[in-house]
Amino acid sequence: MKRILQDLSLPELEALVLSLGEKKFRAAQIFQGLMHGKKISELPVPAALRARLLEEYEDEPVRLQEVFTSQDGTKKYLFALADGNLIEGVLMQYKYGATQCISTQVGCRMGCKFCASTLGGLIRNLTAGEILSEILVVNRAEGGTLKERAVHNVVLMGSGEPFDNYDNVVKFLRLLTSEGGIHISARNISLSTCGLVPKMRAFAKEGIPLNLTVSLHASSDEERARTMPVANAYKIADILKACDEYFRATGRRYIFEYSLIGGENCDEAHAHALASLLKGRPCHVNLIRLNEVKERSLKSVSEKEAYRFLGYLEKDGISATLRRSMGSDIGGACGQLRASYLEKTNNAPPMS
Repeated sequence: MKRILQDLSLPELEALVLSLGEKKFRAAQIFQGLMHGKKISELPVPAALRARLLEEYEDEPVRLQEVFTSQDGTKKYLFALADGNLIEGVLMQYKYGATQCISTQVGCRMGCKFCASTLGGLIRNLTAGEILSEILVVNRAEGGTLKERAVHNVVLMGSGEPFDNYDNVVKFLRLLTSEGGIHISARNISLSTCGLVPKMRAFAKEGIPLNLTVSLHASSDEERARTMPVANAYKIADILKACDEYFRATGRRYIFEYSLIGGENCDEAHAHALASLLKGRPCHVNLIRLNEVKERSLKSVSEKEAYRFLGYLEKDGISATLRRSMGSDIGGACGQLRASYLEKTNNAPPMS
């Protein structure tokens, strides 16, 4: 597999074109073309320069393999990478703009019992440019430009654990938020982690004040470990300390995701235990009705049960909302589309 040109920042592109004997202004042309979602073969530069770039860099590192549209307008994208691997993403329409959910790894090794992304384990990390290209490709496909984007908000909640691919994700975030590019503000970006405490603490020092979201799904370490193996390595108390560090560094309140799993974590006692754990903290709880995965035995809860749980939290003084279910008719949960496509085509993912 060749290198990814979208990995490079504008200063890095300037150094590249100068090393090729080209004028510095060519870097801006290349950068603008890439940020508009163009392939190298489509860049508005001399053919000789395009040919030299194509010798070392992938023409189209991420392309749309298939697009599925839900009855509610949600779009699910299956992306093909240059090495034949597949990843997926979702574009959700809200009153405040379009939000794209992106992947940071091919597969995942965290092993959470409610997630389809982990079924085949981790294949490989995505580079910063591959992660960025998910957005660039969708923005172009949806008719967006750099001035009038079709993607307004980004959530790193697709396949993969972002902090398990720390360096590439941080570089991606710097590319995404940099001026001159697609330039999405950190305040319009959310990153979801299962709670890799050392990386959470390191990220607090990066100076990227995005919305930090932690997949909690339980109020005790014992219960959390039943569905999340990571709980055996990092305790909830340590996660809360890391969240506090992030709040002190950025001034941004943090968010906890809590998937309601039938018979597991969704009764009144669990609600009060969660409220007791989080009382007085600068946080918000995002309740999620489990999006069932056929390969897993976990079951969701009814809408009535979900709202009852929400009521308990609110009565206990916890800021909380119930996330609206979107895209369930097209396999909206992380990893479901990729898994079903591989099953349908009887095609195992290539190993890197």
